[in-house]
Amino acid sequence: MRDGSQDVIDVEGPGANVATLDPRLVDDRLTALLARLGPVRPDACCAGAAGAEVPAGRAQLARLLERMFPDCRLTVVHDARLVLAAAGQESGIALIAGTGSVAYGRTADGREVQRGGWGWMLGDEGGGAWVTREAAREVMRRADAGLPPGPLGDALFAVLGAGDSRQLTAGLHAMREPKHWAAAASAVFDTAESDRGAMEIVLGAASALAVLVRQVQDSIGLEGPVVLAGGLLLHQSRLEAAVRERVASRCIRLGEPPVEGAVRLAAELLLQ
Repeated sequence: MRDGSQDVIDVEGPGANVATLDPRLVDDRLTALLARLGPVRPDACCAGAAGAEVPAGRAQLARLLERMFPDCRLTVVHDARLVLAAAGQESGIALIAGTGSVAYGRTADGREVQRGGWGWMLGDEGGGAWVTREAAREVMRRADAGLPPGPLGDALFAVLGAGDSRQLTAGLHAMREPKHWAAAASAVFDTAESDRGAMEIVLGAASALAVLVRQVQDSIGLEGPVVLAGGLLLHQSRLEAAVRERVASRCIRLGEPPVEGAVRLAAELLLQ
């Protein structure tokens, strides 16, 4: 801050993916969020945003921030870049599995590459929404074959308040937000020991995430380290262990919130 204060102000708001949402909606959401910060005048600002890998989306966000924070040193990066910065890594690979999934790599000379991150309707293999979708498919396959739903099906019914497989599909189709799908993924991890299908989904998720890492490695010749991040990957120990088994490079857990990476990158702007 120009007044020298070191106060931390933490505000939250709805998502604003600059690549997938209407520009007016992004503008409205971010304007409302930044207004909640009060009359701040930052010397430097770093924004890590989903969709910032798309040039038009990155430019849109930059214009908005320039309007809100004139005379401010500004950088806009992909949100996965924050993971490396928060981990104190100038180069490396960020592997994120939360609601969705993505792998992002950055070399010491600034070359970047992303693999995955297509969104929950097209991909995001190994993310929470994908895990739930695979579980629902397994339960429906059992129903079509005249088999009992098993521990996985019973757990999924309980999470979604469904009485049978048909109610399960109706409930899932009624959910429009990927975060709601991802929230049901707990049924898979809770039954991995007792249901073979659930275990196969967990291992399949780990394999899909490891593929993303290898694709980044092959693309820019970067071995690691691999920074593990995202709520699903960090909070489901079985998934984390399976990923570590499949990734040959050194893996480290992200110990700081990703926003810490934005603070560090903004501080670097002041040194330029």
